[in-house]
Amino acid sequence: MMGCGTSKVLPEPPKDVQLDLVKKVESFVGQKTDKYEHFIKDRGSGGKAGEKVGSPSPTQAVPHPCSPAGGVPHGHQDPSDPRRNKVAKYRAKFDPRVTAKYDIKALIGRGSFSRVVRVEHRSTKQPYAIKMIETKYREGREVCESELNVLRRVRHTNIIQLIEVFETQERVYMVMELATGGELFDRIIAKGSFTERDATRVLQMVLDGVKYLHTLGITHRDLKPENLLYYHPGTDSKIMITDFGLASTRKKGDECLMKTTCGTPEYIAPEILVRKPYSNAVDMWALGVISYILLSGTMPFEDENRTRLYRQILKGKYSYSGEPWPSVSNLAKDFIDRVLTVDPGERMTAGQALKHPWIVSMAASSSMKNLHRSISQNLLKRASSRCQSTKSAQSTRSSRSTRSNKSRRVRERELRELNLRYQQQYNG
Repeated sequence: MMGCGTSKVLPEPPKDVQLDLVKKVESFVGQKTDKYEHFIKDRGSGGKAGEKVGSPSPTQAVPHPCSPAGGVPHGHQDPSDPRRNKVAKYRAKFDPRVTAKYDIKALIGRGSFSRVVRVEHRSTKQPYAIKMIETKYREGREVCESELNVLRRVRHTNIIQLIEVFETQERVYMVMELATGGELFDRIIAKGSFTERDATRVLQMVLDGVKYLHTLGITHRDLKPENLLYYHPGTDSKIMITDFGLASTRKKGDECLMKTTCGTPEYIAPEILVRKPYSNAVDMWALGVISYILLSGTMPFEDENRTRLYRQILKGKYSYSGEPWPSVSNLAKDFIDRVLTVDPGERMTAGQALKHPWIVSMAASSSMKNLHRSISQNLLKRASSRCQSTKSAQSTRSSRSTRSNKSRRVRERELRELNLRYQQQYNG
């Protein structure tokens, strides 16, 4: 999901931070000035181009219920797969300076203004991902600037790493670490076992990354399972936080509160819905939603009708009924309750969450009951239901080959109407 419509506003880039993490920047030769020079500066000898960052290997993706191709492995394209032609099409679009250094292997993702491809460094054979962002559109420029503003500053084991950047007049190519282990819930479905201890391992890694971001004054603002990827297919793989297109950066001394209305509906915090200035506590609310799904495969707040969904979130009412909640420990539920707190001032911070006894003990006192069957069934049931509703909606309007990511974004007009109706209730 690569944008937030007209509601997206980006912070000013810091001017006092040098980029010493990105190895090299290739600027557009035909342009007198590099319009992104205040985001990334050419460090010259800052490192060897193509320097290795881990050694992930391509893995077969778990078939997604909505995928028409049934989840073809990234590294083994079926010759009859139409996506093979798409790769050739996007390869032709790439700047020659990029293709001279990287071999384009497969299209692995797409957003409103971007495409993500798997590539291989021609000399080192190291696999990477390249996000190509169309900057000729204003929204694309905003997303690009937002991501670069964050990625050039961060270096953490649980956050995707930026390697180098190429710029042309209409596109920016961001070379990043390649996460080949798949999305969080795809991995859970593929596993034969998932316990509370497994959940705490995942959450500890994500919380470590979020705490680091918050220490730097960075708020992700779009934390959700799709943006949590495994680095490699192995059982010991780390989790990596990705997609900083909606992130906000604040320097020390800056006003720490944000006002931009953005996010993904099911994960958005109550204070954003009522259009109040908000803090990085919105990331913790999203982590509460993720924790709830992680232990059950269901959403704490869900409704196809946006107004009803927002009402649920504003009330902060959710339940622990149905499978597998009877088998989930009270300590795990206490953790969720302390982050899914409507009042952001009462919500746990990332640092406090890392010290919660459920996380610290790695669920040692919890039942080691295998929750996998219930979680997988609930996840697949929900995915199937979403597919059916999407097909139904598409049949009533002009069909397009891909769903618009904007349809899942928060809409300003809806929030204005909701705010008028429920502001008094929220304040009371």
